[in-house]
Amino acid sequence: MVSKRITVGPEDRAELERIVRSRRAERRMVERAEVVLAAAEGLSAREIAERVGCSQKLAGRWRARYERDGIDGLRDLPRSGRPLTHGPEQRALLIAKACTRPPQTESGQRRERWTHRELGERVGISESQAHVILSRAEIKPHRTEYWVMTDFDQPYFEERCSEVCGLYIDPPSGALVLSIDEKTSIQAKGLARADTLPKAGKPARRDYEYTRNGTMNLFAALRVHTGETHAMTSKTRNSQDLIRFLQEIDDTVPPAAGRQIIAIMDNLSTHKSKETKAWLRTHPHWRFVHTPNHASWLNQVECFFGILCRQLLKHGHFDTPQDLAEQMLAYIETRNQTATPFHWTYTGKVLAA
Repeated sequence: MVSKRITVGPEDRAELERIVRSRRAERRMVERAEVVLAAAEGLSAREIAERVGCSQKLAGRWRARYERDGIDGLRDLPRSGRPLTHGPEQRALLIAKACTRPPQTESGQRRERWTHRELGERVGISESQAHVILSRAEIKPHRTEYWVMTDFDQPYFEERCSEVCGLYIDPPSGALVLSIDEKTSIQAKGLARADTLPKAGKPARRDYEYTRNGTMNLFAALRVHTGETHAMTSKTRNSQDLIRFLQEIDDTVPPAAGRQIIAIMDNLSTHKSKETKAWLRTHPHWRFVHTPNHASWLNQVECFFGILCRQLLKHGHFDTPQDLAEQMLAYIETRNQTATPFHWTYTGKVLAA
């Protein structure tokens, strides 16, 4: 039996075929598009139902809806839904209250953040409803994000930034440019239980718990133009440790007449202490160049620390601080064999208003 053939225009047909081929389209929309395309061939509701895998009632419904309303008729009609329990005035009051600082307690204690329960009580809404309303408004009064802004507007920023970038791009002839910093309090995390190795279809598994086996500090000096790294581990991090590290580098660098060593460093107190300045005066071939305040991201050794974390520290396990120190130094020694300098490719982007 041949049923009435419905007419599908070329634009609608192209859109319906796109929906059928799409891997991201909703299953119900794919089914409805298949119904319409089958109806365009003149198939009956029973034949459409057998081909598409739906009921005859549904096949007839979507064929009729398309004939009446076109592709728009295949979409779900808007539903009224349950009426709002709390009106727009209460919601606006809740949101406005969440964007303020809570008052002091009766005893004079300053308070910084609201709880959802307190906000709900203030406007006559339950704690759960207050949470839902604020979540939909993308307001999280119980959370605080911390940030530090680089001093871009300070007069010294451009001067210091230009000097650091100049050393990366065009260093003085014969100078050794080092990027120096410390990674402090690195935890020697041990395994509470042995790992489970990966199998087909199953990743490796590690117990969430771990043992705390102490900490270790790492001093690192990246040779900017070759990519190699000098390193020293230490249980403490003070001016004497820094001086010991600088002296190790000085003893390692082959002597050359008039050779200058330029160290790019941040503004940590140990980098500017009396002891460090005294050592610097006795080593006139050394020169410190400090990054602007809150701009340690200009220091290339931070890139190395990121690689160290991803490739060793994040997934490693260490039984003692000494084990951690040995593993970090072994990693650096291995990496130095194939090290290459970093090439920054970031060109910046315009901030959206």
